[in-house]
This record gives sequence, C-alpha cells and structure tokens, in this order.
Amino acid sequence: MADSPRQELQSRIEAIEETYEFMLAYAAQGLSTHEASKTGAQLREFLNRSERAIGSLADGFTAVLADEGLDSNPHYTDFLAVLERDADNAGAAFRLTMAQPAISSQLVDNLNASIHVRALLTDIFLLDEVITPRSAAPTTT
Repeated sequence: MADSPRQELQSRIEAIEETYEFMLAYAAQGLSTHEASKTGAQLREFLNRSERAIGSLADGFTAVLADEGLDSNPHYTDFLAVLERDADNAGAAFRLTMAQPAISSQLVDNLNASIHVRALLTDIFLLDEVITPRSAAPTTT
C-alpha cells in the first residue's frame, strides 16, 4: 500500500531533521575532513538524503493540500510560497557543502548556523505541527 501524501511529507521532514541532528554531532567532533572519521563516511549519505527531501518538500506539501482540499486556502498557499523559497535556499547551501572535496566540522557548523538552513528547519517544525493529526476540533479562520 502506498503512503498517503501526509505520510510522504512526514518522511521528508524526518529525513531533514535527522540530518540536522547528525550534523550537530558531526560539527562537535572538530574534524578537518569528513574522511577523518567513521561518522564522516555517513555525512555525505545524510546530506544527499536530506537534499533530496528538501528538493521535494514543497511538492509534498502541495500534495497534502490537494489531498485534503486545502489547495485553494490562502493561509496554506501563502506558506507554500515561503516553504519553496526557504527550501531552494537551504538546498543550495547543502549542495555547496556537498561540492567540497573535504567537509570539515567547521564547514558543517557553518552550514548548521546558516540562516537559510535555520529558516527551513523552522518551516518544517511548523509544518510538522500543522500536518500532525490532532484530536482537537478544527478551527475556522
């Protein structure tokens, strides 16, 4: 059985969150290159997985909106535009990092601190809360 659009989007969000958590740990190691440790071998795998998730994040949110009949609601479509911009910007920062022959802890620390990555993380934290089913009655706005 195929995952629902909501489940697919949740998987993308989890991939990005897991990569961020991994990058925090990697940055704390003080490595001069990703080849200097066992976790360094995992770094590019995490970055690639996250970059793919970032690249399809807005499409995933669009599918959820369509699936739930919210694709004409301006509150959601306005946020979709923000998500697209932030995902594009963070994706560019991830790709720049992956293009480097050696990825130091300092480089990853700077990537973590990037306003573009932080904006995307804040977006997905908000998005995660919005798409997570709640038992409370829906509100109308």
